[in-house]
Amino acid sequence: MVSTSATAIGHMRRGSAKLTRPAAADRSGSHRGGSRRARQREPSRNSEFPPDESSGYLVRDAHRAFQRLLERRIAAHGVTRGQWYFLRVLWNEDGLTQRELSARVGMMEPTTVIALRGMEKSGLIRRLRSTDDRRRSHVWLTAKAQRMRKPLLALARGITEEAEADISRGDLLRFRRAIAQMTANLDRIQR
Repeated sequence: MVSTSATAIGHMRRGSAKLTRPAAADRSGSHRGGSRRARQREPSRNSEFPPDESSGYLVRDAHRAFQRLLERRIAAHGVTRGQWYFLRVLWNEDGLTQRELSARVGMMEPTTVIALRGMEKSGLIRRLRSTDDRRRSHVWLTAKAQRMRKPLLALARGITEEAEADISRGDLLRFRRAIAQMTANLDRIQR
């Protein structure tokens, strides 16, 4: 079985997900450089930290590819990428305060206010002052935005299925566990 570790990736080129087999000495584990696991973590000799050995770089590259395709496809529905993030959160929990919504989407509050203003003009949301605290506004989806939920989520699922083509179910499960663990590891770090 060929490993998809950094050692096995070899020379990955943009647009080509071709994996190369490790050298026979690497597969046998009888290399002078120590254990097989230790060798897999060694950086490439050609560069201090090439992009194809950086999990962060690879995740960012994949994310950008997802975003480019999603942006093109949701535009046909009159939705921008910025609006997509808010819709995605509100479809799961409508009526959040602007502050809660901002935190869930990961945007600064002033940016959220600007984005919500545009969504209100597009007829996707309405903002209502809280009855408990007049300083807080709750964000509610309109019927128009609710109707978009099913077709836009189907579109997003389709993009995910296209991205996952030719990848085994087991590899996808391992990937999801690994990426969730990386996120948890990074979230635990304070600085």
